[in-house]
Amino acid sequence: MSLTAGIVGLPNVGKSTLFNAITQAGALSANYPFATIDPNVGIVEVPDDRLNKLTELVKPKKTIPTAFEFTDIAGIVKGASKGEGLGNQFLSHIRQVDAICQVVRCFEDENVTHVSGKVDPIEDIETINLELILADLETVMKRYDKVEKMAKQKDKESMYEFEVLKKLREAFENETPARAVEFSKEQQKYVKQLHLLTVKPMLYVANVGEDELLDIEGNEHVQRVKEFAAAEDAEVIVICAKVEAEIAELEGEEKTEFLQELGIEESGLDQLIKASYNMLGLATYFTAGEQEVRAWTFRTGMTAPEAAGIIHTDFQRGFIRAEIVSYEDLADAGSMAVAKERGQVRLEGKEYIVQDGDVIHFRFNV
Repeated sequence: MSLTAGIVGLPNVGKSTLFNAITQAGALSANYPFATIDPNVGIVEVPDDRLNKLTELVKPKKTIPTAFEFTDIAGIVKGASKGEGLGNQFLSHIRQVDAICQVVRCFEDENVTHVSGKVDPIEDIETINLELILADLETVMKRYDKVEKMAKQKDKESMYEFEVLKKLREAFENETPARAVEFSKEQQKYVKQLHLLTVKPMLYVANVGEDELLDIEGNEHVQRVKEFAAAEDAEVIVICAKVEAEIAELEGEEKTEFLQELGIEESGLDQLIKASYNMLGLATYFTAGEQEVRAWTFRTGMTAPEAAGIIHTDFQRGFIRAEIVSYEDLADAGSMAVAKERGQVRLEGKEYIVQDGDVIHFRFNV
């Protein structure tokens, strides 16, 4: 299943450096606005220690991790909602992603110019958030008068929609994003049809300097970003994009040693990938056999047949039942045979809701 998080931010906050580190795809990084005009899309593996353990237990011919998609979107500037700085193009790219990772500059460096001439992460955040809100307000207003007329004529569908449009208009005029507005299940249907930018979940990425990685608490910029994010129940990941670019070039023991030298348990990129994955309500199940051990991405709340359909539509269409053991039980048992002896392997039907970490063998007949 293809879901993507868009990396956004003002020019020169470290977006493309971060994207290069995530995907090692070589997105253009330069010290001037609009270095990145077309969005770059990169696929990155979702780090998961459970996959390594399953590989040790099953000893398959190959191991395939699940993946996640990131899109590097060019820097937004004030006035983007009105087309400033190729704003319309940038906003259309944001419209195509499922979630937003907003990179915020939290480092001082006189050699890297800031588009507004000073480092102020909250002002940067507010600039981007306001541009997204203004773009959404424009979307709402395009329908507003027409739907209002129909609502006055007692058209039932239009009356429902107009209530939603009114609620959104009021929120946007108060600079409140759509994701912070509560809607009933019936109203959500109308919100979805509008394809709003501010309904997408937001994750803040605080980009710090190399010398600040071990003293994040001492970085006033980071603390302000955390306070801002807490107010809207959003998560903050602290990274140093420059260091992450160096880490991305290392593998195995070299990477582990480098992280240890930095005094870091997990790279910022791994944290970002996992946080983006969770933000979209995604989870992982596994298939494990002699040919391959593989991780599969699914949406939380999916039934067994729906999860089977991710592998192949025939699996969903001809679903009979699923043979399931939790990763924890299988790892503890040491083998599928022992897990079966312990009664930890069970058969589940069409109503079963798949859980993160389930190791599944689907039975189907087409």
